[in-house]
Amino acid sequence: MSAMETTTALPKIISVDDHTVEPPDVWQNRLPKKYLDTGPRTVRAPLKEISFLGGRFKPVMGAPGDDGPLGDWWLYEGLQRPLTRLDTAVGYSRDEIKLEVITYEQMRPGSYDVPQRLADMDVNHVQSAVCFPTFPRFCGQTFTEAKDHELGLLCVQAYNDWMVEEWCGPQAQGRLIPLTLIPLWDAELAAAEVRRNAARGVRAVAFSEIPPHLGLPSVHSDDWDPFLAACDETGTVIAMHIGSSSRMPSTSADAPPAVGSTITFANCCFSMVDWLMSGKFERFPNLKVMYAEGQIGWIPYILERADVVWEENRGWGGVADKVHRPPSELFTEHVYGCFFDDAFGLRNLDAIGVGNVLYETDYPHSDSTWPKSREVGEAQMGHLDAEVVERIVRGNAIELLGLTPDGLWGGPR
Repeated sequence: MSAMETTTALPKIISVDDHTVEPPDVWQNRLPKKYLDTGPRTVRAPLKEISFLGGRFKPVMGAPGDDGPLGDWWLYEGLQRPLTRLDTAVGYSRDEIKLEVITYEQMRPGSYDVPQRLADMDVNHVQSAVCFPTFPRFCGQTFTEAKDHELGLLCVQAYNDWMVEEWCGPQAQGRLIPLTLIPLWDAELAAAEVRRNAARGVRAVAFSEIPPHLGLPSVHSDDWDPFLAACDETGTVIAMHIGSSSRMPSTSADAPPAVGSTITFANCCFSMVDWLMSGKFERFPNLKVMYAEGQIGWIPYILERADVVWEENRGWGGVADKVHRPPSELFTEHVYGCFFDDAFGLRNLDAIGVGNVLYETDYPHSDSTWPKSREVGEAQMGHLDAEVVERIVRGNAIELLGLTPDGLWGGPR
């Protein structure tokens, strides 16, 4: 069979971008006692007001007894961050998904409970999944923005311990693949944390798509070299999720969320050009990066344009001394695009590269294709040969993340 001809042809999915909603006790069970009152903890409180305009999320927590819908809120230093329906929207119709606060009881249990997650993966034809965080945000910038970095480092380490030992622990049966965090404010500490987790089998670490938006150095500087060297040495993939710069793309302060939702790929686009023109892939030849939830349809033009700029303008463009090969070649060896709904990108797969594409389901977010990821995949990949579909849906992820041949995380090795 040269192409998918039946609904059984889509192989079991390995999703490289799902999400976990951390249970309330993640940090309370792991931090030293002196930090329990300042470290991350949850309370139930009313919502006073909430907005999401111009790519900025602004919730305001009410006082006990105030009017307003009740939700569960994370508190950490001065931060007050509610759980929202956008954090966990699966199981609701699109018209029911609104910007509102919720409690743990109002979300699908698979958002935070491992056995329930596995059951929801079964419903969705998913074998294994990589999960990004919720409260720490997509690359742990919550801890970077806090004042106490001693506590922040402990919070990063506590999250990573929970991720490896519990979320991806024995009851996950190898089906949940760990993605860990780093202390973004210190590249040496970040390198140490990469090596600590690599020693127990972790092959992916979250990072910011555009670090300067967080007040951090860019990838063009040498500041990140200790971290990049650790990833290069251990085979740890740098995973960047849309919004991991704490700034979603938008056009104006009053642009509705629909504008940003349409152009979410933009940060990935900007970030990829940064990396291709940084010289880091030549300095660290084993480095791999992936863009979660960025889709892939935009990639062919960016590669074409980057090659033209490199060929025609590198002399004055500031890259001649560090980028010695066409950016498209560097992309092929080092960069992976991730998608869950991109028929256009799949029609232009030859211009991207079969080996540079990964599949995802985005459970439990509002954009998620759950519980129909299989049907979406079959509809959009039906024109592709079976071996190509196999690589996109699972083979590339197995190779990139060092999974077992049957697509499971093997744990420490």
